[in-house]
Amino acid sequence: MEDNTIKNVPLIVENLNLSIEGNKILKNVNLTFPNNKISCIIGPSGCGKTTLLKSLNRLHETTDNLDVDGRIMLDGKDIIKAGDSELIELRRRIGLVPQRPCPLPMSIYENVAYGCRIHGMHRRRKEMAQTVEKYLIEVGLWDEVKDRLHSPANRLSIGQQQRLCLARSLAVEPDFILADEATSALDPISSKKIEDLFVTLKEKYSIIMVTHTLSQALRIADHAVFLYLGEVIETGDAKEMFSNPKQELTRKYLQGLFS
Repeated sequence: MEDNTIKNVPLIVENLNLSIEGNKILKNVNLTFPNNKISCIIGPSGCGKTTLLKSLNRLHETTDNLDVDGRIMLDGKDIIKAGDSELIELRRRIGLVPQRPCPLPMSIYENVAYGCRIHGMHRRRKEMAQTVEKYLIEVGLWDEVKDRLHSPANRLSIGQQQRLCLARSLAVEPDFILADEATSALDPISSKKIEDLFVTLKEKYSIIMVTHTLSQALRIADHAVFLYLGEVIETGDAKEMFSNPKQELTRKYLQGLFS
């Protein structure tokens, strides 16, 4: 099977503005997300973190009365201008792990195979079986489920379901993984497993995650974005930002003076 080590694909946000029903959610956002890093988007509730994340693969478009301008560049192409026929491929390349696990109402095996079938990948039964095994191993789930692959996925624990959703995203060989509060519904042990997975997976993928848990960002972020009222206040190397923030607002947030 092909090695899916990440290509040098930049994801660049340029002058992004987004309004819902006339209310500005994102204001002149300019960012470059580095390859093979964990980028954490932090900031107080309601500052636009999830909206920004979903904009990166156009899942924000499920919202009514939306107005967007600016550019999001992938491979030198503006994904905001991509036609409907290109969205399936876009969302293959930029996968999303949601806040709460959302396994499909089918077996463990079929959950991992589902995206591959949609994209016409691994049409031979043996290839598909190898792919399912590979990505269940990659998320540390294979040994726990290998004897019940054809059991319903909803019988797994919440933590196992989230790892299954991650395996489903990885099976279609994305370039970027978006994670929207991917551990917020999990117990501490399951959360630690997901964090450790992300740290390992950044060798092959670029990971962009929203987190309300500052301690989580401190543990695993390589790159950080501090968002406040829809504006990027500060962005850059996570260790440098957390130890020596350049902006006073960033310093106050990191000190817990507001949340």
